[in-house]
Amino acid sequence: MEQELRELETRLQRARQATGRLGFLPTVVKNRALKSVATALRDGSTEVLAANREDYEEARSGGMNEAMLDRLLLTEERMQAMADDVMTVAALPDPIGQVFASRTLPNGLQLSKRRVPLGVIAAIYESRPNVTIDISTLCLKSGNACVLRGGREALRSNRALARIVRSACLAEDVPEGAVEFIESTDRSLVGHLLKMRQYIDLVIPRGGSELIRLVAENATMAVVTGGIGVCHAFVDRSANPEMALRIVHNAKVQRPTVCNALDCVLVHREIAPVFIPRLAEMWRDAGVEMRCDAAALAILGDGTCGRVVAASDEDWGKEFLSLVASVRVVDSLDKALAHIARYGSGHSEAIVTEDYSSSSRFQSEVDAACVYVNASTRFTDGSQFGLGAEIGISTQKFHARGPMALEEITSYKWVALGTGQVRE
Repeated sequence: MEQELRELETRLQRARQATGRLGFLPTVVKNRALKSVATALRDGSTEVLAANREDYEEARSGGMNEAMLDRLLLTEERMQAMADDVMTVAALPDPIGQVFASRTLPNGLQLSKRRVPLGVIAAIYESRPNVTIDISTLCLKSGNACVLRGGREALRSNRALARIVRSACLAEDVPEGAVEFIESTDRSLVGHLLKMRQYIDLVIPRGGSELIRLVAENATMAVVTGGIGVCHAFVDRSANPEMALRIVHNAKVQRPTVCNALDCVLVHREIAPVFIPRLAEMWRDAGVEMRCDAAALAILGDGTCGRVVAASDEDWGKEFLSLVASVRVVDSLDKALAHIARYGSGHSEAIVTEDYSSSSRFQSEVDAACVYVNASTRFTDGSQFGLGAEIGISTQKFHARGPMALEEITSYKWVALGTGQVRE
């Protein structure tokens, strides 16, 4: 353990030292490195996929659940998507040095804000190898050094991906230490890392509630938490039934194991007798289990519509991460809003409605990072938002919210340009 602690501190020191140059690295150098990463992801997919197969088989034989296995799995398509996202990041404007919020004071002093890197960002994450690429490339473009600590279940995959990024960076004269990967999976090492605020400016946990709580309660540096998504869709009485079915089905079924997948459907009582049976028929064919309140069960009658069971109290406010969803009939928009306020996690919430007043109230009154009107919650994603990727999805309010990309992992400094002004 003593040797691992020394190695951890050495890597953190290298990351801190790299920030001196990273903040001034020309955009063209950063973009060349990013393009090299994208090329290597395409050309080196055989090695990465082989490493991932070993991780996947070991995790499956060890009893990992289906949701985590899906997050762990890499395919040719997912490798291509990662490469495409890296190219998107390369094409985005460099945030460092951007000047904004300029104004001139009455005394002639010209004030503005200028974007600067945060410094060293540590990421502690579980299962998802794509996080290795997302965080390292976003940090590179934004002039931040990053320290990556993945989970034991994805060690081979993460090691292969980190090697790709580090090789591309060194080939393009990016400072050594810009991307540091911690290979030790000793859980006690995380506790030590969370005390090293002299090296780390921000830590981001990505994983289950246990990991997030551990980091939030023990970190001595700033933390951005999120990723737990209890997502709702409210089908208003004025909703177009065809649109509502398409949105709700997509939000639940398109990829049920991720944090922006739908967990609960709230249906206005006036449209429920028409909508719920059609939803049950669609979800029967897709293999979705519906956990229904008494009103929804009464509408479905004899239960021949598929996997339909009575909901328990634990089914409200639960992130299922599988083909399971809770269904509740509500009397009004007010009841839907009250349910979301009580059980939502602040991630993504949606309304399907043709009523402008309902739409406006939902947008204004729902307290969540992302609010959707007539669209699927599955869009809460840095890539889908045109950000290239995300370093995480924040469900808190300081300092960023929702998908965190380039701007969200920068800070700023005030710049004052004068002509000899002094304070009286």
